[in-house]
Amino acid sequence: MADVQGRLAAVVGPQHVLSGDDIPDDYGHDEALSVAPQRPAAVVRPADTAEVAAVLAVAAELGLPVTARGSATGLSGACRPVEGGLVVSFERMAAVIDIDLENHVVVVQPGVTLAQLDEALAPHGLMYPVRPGEDSASLGGNIGTNAGGMRAVKYGVTRHHVLGLEAVLPTGEVIRTGGRYSKGSTGYDLTQLIVGSEGTLALVTEAILRVYPRLAHGATLLAPFPTLEDVTAAVPQVVASGLGPLMCEYIDMLTMAAITGSAQLELGLPQQVKDTAQAYLVVQLEGRSAERVEEDAAELGELLTKLAAIDVYVLPSTSARRLVDAREKAFWTAKAAGSDDIVDIVVPRAAISALLTAATAVAAEHGSLVIGCGHAGDGNVHLSVFQPDADARKATLRGLFTAGVQLGGTISGEHGVGREKREYYLELEDPAKVALLRRIKAAFDPGALLNPGVLL
Repeated sequence: MADVQGRLAAVVGPQHVLSGDDIPDDYGHDEALSVAPQRPAAVVRPADTAEVAAVLAVAAELGLPVTARGSATGLSGACRPVEGGLVVSFERMAAVIDIDLENHVVVVQPGVTLAQLDEALAPHGLMYPVRPGEDSASLGGNIGTNAGGMRAVKYGVTRHHVLGLEAVLPTGEVIRTGGRYSKGSTGYDLTQLIVGSEGTLALVTEAILRVYPRLAHGATLLAPFPTLEDVTAAVPQVVASGLGPLMCEYIDMLTMAAITGSAQLELGLPQQVKDTAQAYLVVQLEGRSAERVEEDAAELGELLTKLAAIDVYVLPSTSARRLVDAREKAFWTAKAAGSDDIVDIVVPRAAISALLTAATAVAAEHGSLVIGCGHAGDGNVHLSVFQPDADARKATLRGLFTAGVQLGGTISGEHGVGREKREYYLELEDPAKVALLRRIKAAFDPGALLNPGVLL
């Protein structure tokens, strides 16, 4: 190990190589609830692409497994290292390299967080639309998991905004994919192959991202419904209305009580409404003028009333901001409440009701409590599973994932497979597709050194 440390120190400097007891515990895990931490043999903190390439060349020569790490806010165990392996931490590669106002793109290093990027873009009247619910998340991690979030109903997910990458292959070779343009037809799309690959194909060292005008006006509507089925039936109509909601979120009764209680947020709803509502729909609109947003909010309110909403409330801006913030922090609320696992199944939007019905049956069968909320506008359902018994919890998860796949969906909409969901993914996915993924993995990483045990 001393020889390895020496080789790595020669690349990044001895102060940027950590080993043994000098490695803080945070480097051994992400936020997955059921993946045990693992201390790596060493943590390396490169400063640029050349140092990343040199580190990977050393790892390839010595046969050392490598795990990339950004902010470690992931929920699938994808950045938990393996015993005897290296962690390449991108905390020193956190620069916004260029804000290109003419092409509406920004070039960033992987360690830049969403909060840092938003702060850099705001003075230019621009914004990056992907908001997965944790502003401290890094862009490199978002690219690795193809992060989504509440704005996906309007803007899509990470892969819709990544125009190009600089990445280092496990051999130490550096490649560039894509560019500052929105279309091209020249061979396989390596950019999109790397997006969502969870650090198993290459390490991203630079990204070209599409950015958008920051609209100044908005409105947030809260609509309580008598049943969850009424909410899910309303969502397709809201999306089809032409109003272009920025977000369209469902929150079940128990989750609403939990997140508002945790945030000490009182929305001012009449007690009779609280007693009657089984679920809530939160719809946010945005626009260039206050008048247009007001007109759209009135039209949306009329539509929701026709779709069985008990009532419709246009929330004051402070209450709206706090409710959205509380919804974004639903994972932390569930974790504090003792949730044993969090899943993010995605199905066709019209199948949400069927999935939630199946989830209720699965929970009852295995004596589990399953509650949640989700990005109703794009079919991404987030469920908190409360079941301390490991065997019963595993059966519950298998039942939930099976239901999602049978309804035309898949087991993760944005958190990724990582280590936590790998077993279920390999069990439920088409074997021919998995075999193809293994061949792609072997082409990029013949030594199987990048993030071994993740996804495949």
